[in-house]
Amino acid sequence: MLAIITALMITQCKFYALSSIGNFAMDWDKLRIFHAVADAGSLTHAGDALHLSQSAVSRQIRALEESLNATLFHRHARGLILTEQGELLFDASKAMSHRLEAAVARIRDSKEEVFGELRVTTTTAFGSLWLAPRLSKLYEKYPDLKIDLMLEEQVLDLPMREADVAIRMKEPSQADLIRKRLMDVHMRLYATPSYLKKYGTPETLEDLSQHRLICQNTASAQVSAGASLVQELLTYDIKSRLTVNNYFGVLQAVLHDLGIGVLPDYVTQDFTELTRVLPQAESKDIPVFLAYPEELRASKRIEAFRDFVMEELLAQRQSKKS
Repeated sequence: MLAIITALMITQCKFYALSSIGNFAMDWDKLRIFHAVADAGSLTHAGDALHLSQSAVSRQIRALEESLNATLFHRHARGLILTEQGELLFDASKAMSHRLEAAVARIRDSKEEVFGELRVTTTTAFGSLWLAPRLSKLYEKYPDLKIDLMLEEQVLDLPMREADVAIRMKEPSQADLIRKRLMDVHMRLYATPSYLKKYGTPETLEDLSQHRLICQNTASAQVSAGASLVQELLTYDIKSRLTVNNYFGVLQAVLHDLGIGVLPDYVTQDFTELTRVLPQAESKDIPVFLAYPEELRASKRIEAFRDFVMEELLAQRQSKKS
């Protein structure tokens, strides 16, 4: 059914484009307004986003429902809920919206200048601890760039334009993506000098039983290599433990002398006060990939972002050697 509706909408768009530009604009307006209402769940909130009155939004929705001879929303005191027919149309309009966004991006990116919105998705730890502190250099070079940084463990769908570019701790499995391996990360054990002075430096893995271990909960979303290292460490009868659902929280706990933390090695250059302990405790290689849709191959924004990330990583490697 969804495929049929999508095909009808695409056919309808082609028809209006060829026969009547004015009618096409009116028809797309109805779909655009419907999409905004479905997304917001409220006529008022959709009207605010579209700079239209609630009555104007309501009239467009009624007209769309009459033209389709279908009820698109269940109306109740707390807002609007899509009907089954409304869900089908929302899915179809969302797909169209993504395709239009991609087309606009390609048109804009055909120019030489770098500007506009760039939606970047990566993990909470990498985004907050490595990427965000370095973005000022990118803005200095491209002041008209608008970055939407989405930090979450969920893998967003790049071909469906949920984001423009991703940095992930494993190779993306989605098709039609351009991917580049940036580096390898290792999970290691770190503590502050003040903590080690107070509680002593462990010499063997068995000594961890005398310390508090700070780590991500093995049930939380993370790369398997990191979880495997933690599971191995927990076999050493560690009596005191603090678990956090992301490495930013682990880092803050370590910096405040709460214990010995399991952290990715990319944070150590920016937090030089950390001391590595038990060098024999290390995860397997965790590959870090940058990926973006094939259709954005010529994007000037993505090219600028990719080059910036690679330059920063190169500078980091050279700093480690010196």
